[in-house]
Order: sequence, then structure tokens, then C-alpha cells
Amino acid sequence: MKRFFLILAMLFCGPAVAEQIRIKDLVQFDGVRGNDLVGYGLVVGLNGTGDGLRNAPFTEEIMSNLLERLGVNVAGEDFRPKNVAAVLVTATLPPFARSGAQIDVSVSAIGDAKSLLGGTLVLTPLNGADGQVYAVAQGTIIAGGVSAEGAAARVVQGVPTAGIIPNGGRIEREVAFDFSTLEIIRLALRTPDFTTAARIETAINHAFRKPVAAMIDPGTVTLDLTGSGASPAHVLQKVENLLIEPERRARVVVDQRSGTIVMGEDVRISRVAVAQGGLTLRVEEFPAVIQPNPFAEGETVIVPRTAAGIEQDPGTGLAEVSGGTNLSDLIAGLNALGVAPHDMIDILKTINAAGALHAEFIVN
Repeated sequence: MKRFFLILAMLFCGPAVAEQIRIKDLVQFDGVRGNDLVGYGLVVGLNGTGDGLRNAPFTEEIMSNLLERLGVNVAGEDFRPKNVAAVLVTATLPPFARSGAQIDVSVSAIGDAKSLLGGTLVLTPLNGADGQVYAVAQGTIIAGGVSAEGAAARVVQGVPTAGIIPNGGRIEREVAFDFSTLEIIRLALRTPDFTTAARIETAINHAFRKPVAAMIDPGTVTLDLTGSGASPAHVLQKVENLLIEPERRARVVVDQRSGTIVMGEDVRISRVAVAQGGLTLRVEEFPAVIQPNPFAEGETVIVPRTAAGIEQDPGTGLAEVSGGTNLSDLIAGLNALGVAPHDMIDILKTINAAGALHAEFIVN
């Protein structure tokens, strides 16, 4: 437990140095974004791990259509291959992408295929939200897991029914967008905050020596590209590399499944007293087998035997957690309780409910 909080102290309790971040890492430029693509395709070359066509008739349909487009007439034929699978193919068309550029694609089985390992995606068109084809995908799939099975056992590691094809998509249509004609662009903060937005406004106006930026709300700063005296591309190149110190909120984030606790530097706790303990309920079954004597009449029966008990954990007693002025003092006070991380999560919840935790409390 002490080692756990020591790690937290090493991460967050260094010297209080103002860390400056590039504006490009804090905002998104409206209009400069990617577009989602999706397609429906067929994976071939699987080693008997494909769709069962009886349970996935759509696989047979797409395979028949594919073969007919290639000049193979399969009408009326009864085929049941096990090395094909129907998949959904997804990708993101990046901003300013040009025809001929390559993008990564993700492939996921939608039938009852057991694995896509070693499969090859056949040429698949990828459509945008407007129904137009913007890219095509094809290539060998790198599956995200493996599976093996025998007559009486099966082992699966990871997710073998999903994978990626690096550079497996090729852009065929560009998104019509003339960036050079923009007059005003909005900077959308990833974490809205009045102080951070004001600092971005000040840094931009100071860099251009004129009021070209204006804070609209905690999540938006507008930038007048016409008053900067340069092209929009050169203006954003200059803006995105400006350094500011973002304002950080005091937060405590806990993950109940893994017992992970992460505290921000500005977290504070008022002076409180904490007592922690718990009950352990133990139930054990010891079934007994009763058999009749040899050559006697009767039958074998199982008689239940149960042992139940409740144990009271000693707990920590009533301990004082002093209100610290920095994160180091806070960790020292919590560490003095000497409890496990999962118990510490419950203590932090209770302190927050008592109004003594001065931070945003987030539970995952």
C-alpha cells in the first residue's frame, strides 16, 4: 500500500513547475477533421474458421454476388465453404486526404466466424455518410488474437474475430474543401475552461500584435484569418505552435475494477477523521455421502453440511487525515491509514460524500 501511494507521489509531487503546452494539443480546428467510412465485405482464405453459411446466409449471398461479378456462374449451386466470412470494414478519411493516399482499415466479423487470422479482405468499397464511395480496401488481415481448439477444449486469447489492415485502404475520392477561402476559424477546446480559453486568446493576440482572436465561451476561441496578413495555412501553422499553460481542474479518478487511484496536483482534503473496517461473511459446504451397508437395502444419498460464520475485521480505528496544502501532504495523510487501494476508494467516496474532498470525483 505504501509503495502504491509512493508511486502517486513520484508522479504528481515533483516541483511545481508551470508546464506549457502547444495550442495544437489543446484544441481542435473546426472544419479540419476526418470523416468516418464504412463498408461491407468478404474475407477469404481462412483455415476452416469462417462463417457457417447455414447460420449466416448473408455470407453466401455476398460470395455469390462476388463470384458472378468475376464471371463465375454459381446460380443453383449448393456450396458450403468454411474459409470465408462476412465482415464490416471501417476507416477514417483524414482531413486534406488526396486521391491515391493510403489509410489503415479495421475489419470485424459480423457472422459466426471463429477467427479472421490469416484471412484476406477482398476489394471492398468504403462509403461516407452521404453514401458516396471515398475509398476501397483490400489486403491481408492482422488479427487481434489467436484461437486453438481440439475435440474437447478450446483456447482463445485476445479477439481473433477483429483485426486491422495497415495501409489497406486507398482513397479514391477527395472531400471538396477549399481551406484558402476561410475567413474565420473556430478553435474548439478539448477540455472547456474559461481560464485556458482566455490564455489562448491572449497568446494569439500577443503573437500577431493585433486582436485577431476572441474568446466566445469556455470551449470556443474564434480566429480572424483576414486580419492576420498571411494565408490561412501560415496563420494556423503559427498559432498551433504557440505555448500556453492550461488550467487544470482538481480531479480524483478511480477505477474500481483494478483498484487504480489517480489524483491531480490541485486536489485538497479538509481535516477529517476516518474509521475503516468491515465484515467478512464466510460460507463453506462440506457435503457428506451416506451409503447403506453391504448387501443391505437402501440407496446412497448426499447429506448437505454447511459451515457459516461472520468475522469482524479490526479496521484502522479512528484516524485523523489532516488537511494538506499540497498533494504530498494529502498522500502522506491517506497513506497513514494503511489500507488497501480498494478500501482507499471507499474511503475517498465517503470523504467526498462528507463534503471534505475538494475535487471532482470520477468513478470508472
